[in-house]
Amino acid sequence: MAEPAKKTNALQKPLTPSAELAAVVGSAQLSRGEVVSKIWAYIKKNNLQNPANKREILADAKLKPVFGGKAAVSMFEMNKHLAGHLK
Repeated sequence: MAEPAKKTNALQKPLTPSAELAAVVGSAQLSRGEVVSKIWAYIKKNNLQNPANKREILADAKLKPVFGGKAAVSMFEMNKHLAGHLK
């Protein structure tokens, strides 16, 4: 009996970032996991974690449109915002 086709894990499915998100992660298709990795690399490189509360991400000019115009979001909220920028 043939094995059923392997389903692509939701985190591995290639998705296209919105123009706002592409400004941070690039416009190539990326999996959700890759997008999160790139966002974290960007956050760390630009020192955008709130030093008083590491779970809070401070938005710079590039991240603000991705975060719906908010100046800061929690890590959990960030993932919700990212989902809205991936097709």
